Amino acid sequence: MPGRNLGADAHHHRGGRPEAPRPGTGPADPAPCAVCGAPPDTEAERLAAALRASESRFRAAFSDAGIGMALIDRDDLVIEGNPAFAAMLGREPAELPGMHIHQIIDPEEPSRRRYRELVRGERDRMRAEKRLKHRGGREVWGRVTVSLIRDGSGDPYYTMVMVEDVTERRQLGDRLVYQATHDPLTRLPNRTLFYERLEAAFKPAGPDGPVPPAGEQRIGLCYVDLDGFAAINETLGHHVGDQLLVAVAARLEHGFAREQRQLVARLGGDEFAVLVTGSAGHQELTRLAAALMAALERPFEVAGHRLTVTASIGVVERPVRGSTPTDLVRDADSTLYWSKSDGRARWTLYDRDRGADQLARHELATALRPAVERGEFVVEYQPLVGLADGAVRGAEALVRWRHPRYGLLPPNRFIPLAEESGAIVQLGKWVLEESCRQARQWLAEFPGQPVLVSVNLAPRQIWDSDVVADVADVLARTGLPAHLLQLEITESALLGPGGRPLQALQALADTGVRIAIDDFGTGYSNLAYLSRLPVHALKLDATFIEAFRESAPGADGRRRAADEQIVGAMVQLAHALGLTVTAEGIENAAQAERLRQTGCDTAQGWYYARPGGPEVIAAILRDQPRR
Repeated sequence: MPGRNLGADAHHHRGGRPEAPRPGTGPADPAPCAVCGAPPDTEAERLAAALRASESRFRAAFSDAGIGMALIDRDDLVIEGNPAFAAMLGREPAELPGMHIHQIIDPEEPSRRRYRELVRGERDRMRAEKRLKHRGGREVWGRVTVSLIRDGSGDPYYTMVMVEDVTERRQLGDRLVYQATHDPLTRLPNRTLFYERLEAAFKPAGPDGPVPPAGEQRIGLCYVDLDGFAAINETLGHHVGDQLLVAVAARLEHGFAREQRQLVARLGGDEFAVLVTGSAGHQELTRLAAALMAALERPFEVAGHRLTVTASIGVVERPVRGSTPTDLVRDADSTLYWSKSDGRARWTLYDRDRGADQLARHELATALRPAVERGEFVVEYQPLVGLADGAVRGAEALVRWRHPRYGLLPPNRFIPLAEESGAIVQLGKWVLEESCRQARQWLAEFPGQPVLVSVNLAPRQIWDSDVVADVADVLARTGLPAHLLQLEITESALLGPGGRPLQALQALADTGVRIAIDDFGTGYSNLAYLSRLPVHALKLDATFIEAFRESAPGADGRRRAADEQIVGAMVQLAHALGLTVTAEGIENAAQAERLRQTGCDTAQGWYYARPGGPEVIAAILRDQPRR
């Protein structure tokens, strides 16, 4: 064994030449004496010679081995190390004896715990990949195998350490991991590493470290999106856009990747994130967001261009307990969207109520099409009453959604969503057919009192479907005369740029269907254009009718008098063009009378009836005298 005397160097001869063994009297001759060359003549001498030969072979293997080897005593001190082990540490073999093992190998848990178990004899072998402490500071990694050597009684005696240099393999693996977790353009952590850190932040500490109370842990996230970045790519080229992203990343990393608490990552495109673990509250995150905006607003010098950019930032900060990584990212994304929709170049802190509303909107938008197929929608009707005689002339169809969770929803809760998603086309067809079928039933029940049905027509129904063919098909299948159908379209949609709806509306008007402009006076109000439109009626928005409440003295009285003059002028203009006028939002008899005096033709509102089922219209028709 290296460095130890494994047996007495007993010499067998007693002077003179040794006696030659007699042939045939025993086993083959043992190895000769190492001192004089004579063969041993006792069993002890033969055993000692064998031990010396074994030690010689072991020492040769120990010294010439291609892997590092060292003997460690029970005090964790090096007894001896071979040249390969010394070379791994940048040292000479003579420097190793007496060094503590922790001066050579990093004492990290849980390897340290397993090593102590081995020294106590509780295990015979352990393996680990460890960083070695090179004298020159160079990174050296070794695959370490530690084996326990026991004495004759079976007690721990010393340990044998064998180290294989795996630095190149480890560095290659590190390079591959880096490439997999970092953005190749900006060198920032990418989406993969961002989610790894995010997931880790929601996990408690391991068994080797203290676990703080969950309520004390907080986390924050800033989602950053550059405003108008696509325009830079389109006008200056993608190479300039890429250089701008590199400059933005460098500014963010230099200013905001502090310690281990903050991670700056590029999530893709022009979107970045700053993750803050162990945050101190929402004020820390809002200050961070303001600093991010200020940093990005300073001009960038890129490829000979002086570029100024702004950013929209979504901010979320909350306790770890009660939340999940998915919740945090979803809410940060929603808040970023709010910043964009609120005007850009700003940060927005997550608001739980607004988030709940956003979630409900998403839920409703997703359920719209299936709800039509399941028959969850109903149509209610509000009468259109002639101001001259009080007779019902028609009814406006108003769709409602009997949602299984939220109850009866008014149109303003889902119509905008239906228009955004395109579900308005399918829903609009259903409302049109249901309303025409009901109007045909009223006509059959009250043949002497024809009542038109007025159905709202969304602009997307004109753009995304053949509305002329749809209306013709519904009228044919329900048997409703065309002149008893009125289609309402908003002024802004009818008079907006492009004029594409006009052709379809003209075709509908040619079939006898009435066309009405809804909410007249709140859009373009292009009076010169009005005479050339295929329109039969104007519906005045309810905001104009507020002027017809009881007069008030002073400035309010003068304003209301002016509004009355405006309404009267619009009624006269409409009549001059051969159009009828309907006023919405009538709440009392005084309003109705004053509108009648202006010459307004029909009105609707709670004064006459709230929207209800088709029986509301039928009841009024039964009670009123025949025209």
